[in-house]
Amino acid sequence: MHSGGSEEDAGVKPIAVYLCLGSNLGDRKDLIEWGVKELERNGITVTARSSLYETEPVDYEEQPWFLNCVIQGATRLPVGRLLATLKGIEAGAGRTENVRFGPRRLDIDILLYGDEVITEGPVIVPHPRLNERRFALIPLTEIAPDLTDPRDRRLFSEILSGLDEGKKVLKST
Repeated sequence: MHSGGSEEDAGVKPIAVYLCLGSNLGDRKDLIEWGVKELERNGITVTARSSLYETEPVDYEEQPWFLNCVIQGATRLPVGRLLATLKGIEAGAGRTENVRFGPRRLDIDILLYGDEVITEGPVIVPHPRLNERRFALIPLTEIAPDLTDPRDRRLFSEILSGLDEGKKVLKST
């Protein structure tokens, strides 16, 4: 079992992270379950997990619906290594980069990395479109109703209540 950390991480305090997992190809539920297990195997301790949500595609609409969830985790991985780890897990699930916003077996986005606001190359945290995405905000506020956006300290639950219905996001049964 790989911890994802190293001896240099031993003195680093774990940081809370929120990740959104999604899938719309293959056995979506199994792929998300596999992804959560891989997070645990790679240095992210899952501390809370939302329900699963059926989500109508956004942007590129000619594709199957997504199954999404949000997890709260704790990690000692620096944000750049966390992103690389998530890309490795996606690749392990068979994800290939094809159409932007297109179908995928597994997608894992960093929504939040502690209270940090980061723009370093490919790493942008909080996720740049988080406040527009009901499919991320609904499960996020399910597990963390009092969480605030580190950019302006607004409650994510208030941001969500201000969004138009838009695309359908339905709790999966």
